[in-house]
Amino acid sequence: MPELPEVEIVKQSLKKKIQHKKIKKVIVSNRNLRFKLHKNFEKILENRFVKKVLRKSKYLILGLDNSKYCIIHLGMSGTIHLMDKTKNKNTNLSFYQSPILPKKHNHIEIFFSNFKIIYNDPRRFGYFFIIKNKLELEKFFLKIGPEVLSKKLNFKYLKKKLINRKKNIKNLLLDQNFISGIGNIYSNEILFYCKIHPNKIGFKITNKEIKKLLYFSKFVIKKAIKYGGSSIRDFKNIKGSIGSFQLEFNVYDRENKKCLIKGCNGKIIKKFISNRSSFFCNICQK
Repeated sequence: MPELPEVEIVKQSLKKKIQHKKIKKVIVSNRNLRFKLHKNFEKILENRFVKKVLRKSKYLILGLDNSKYCIIHLGMSGTIHLMDKTKNKNTNLSFYQSPILPKKHNHIEIFFSNFKIIYNDPRRFGYFFIIKNKLELEKFFLKIGPEVLSKKLNFKYLKKKLINRKKNIKNLLLDQNFISGIGNIYSNEILFYCKIHPNKIGFKITNKEIKKLLYFSKFVIKKAIKYGGSSIRDFKNIKGSIGSFQLEFNVYDRENKKCLIKGCNGKIIKKFISNRSSFFCNICQK
């Protein structure tokens, strides 16, 4: 599943390509995604201009000139592809897939003047929501926690949320109602920088560790965006350029390799926590 940095890169790519452009036509091949598409989905989008391309946590948001919004969540396997007629080029904007357009599971096609974007999703865990207005948009996002890069994610918030929490810190970082935008890859990296074991229980996290969590959560996500995301299975942006943050991994996917901290003789352990792969140093992270 793409995490915040990858969705941010897709947002930046889409913004350059479709913002202020008119949607000419929409073709839906399968309405049965995670949630069934709005019955008037095509009519709501057709002949509308995309005024804004936004991102909130792991969601893409298309702001239309009729004051409506289209929210896109890529789910586990959703990808967005660009087919540009002028350049005879097909580029995958998303995560976890080949840049070649798949022959199956192309559920939605959105046509502009000289190009179209295609939503492909083999597992159909992604979805498109139509939101009526800005107020409804704000209500939609009330259910998720503060975004990792938001000023709302501060010491006071984390301290309050961690009191009496019996979940381990790894699971808490993955809980989008706790903090939104962090997924499995980056939670491993954040906890390594903090020198916190992923199984450490929430209420046992010290004030010093809370400060580290705040700093390194923002540090890792900003760094990942700077490096264009992590190219696991060929995540690419609109230009076809791959992300390179995977070259910066300290622990993720480094099982049995030496810890990169100077002077540490530890090795990276892989352990499944709540059915998610966790990577950590057996010495640094206590």
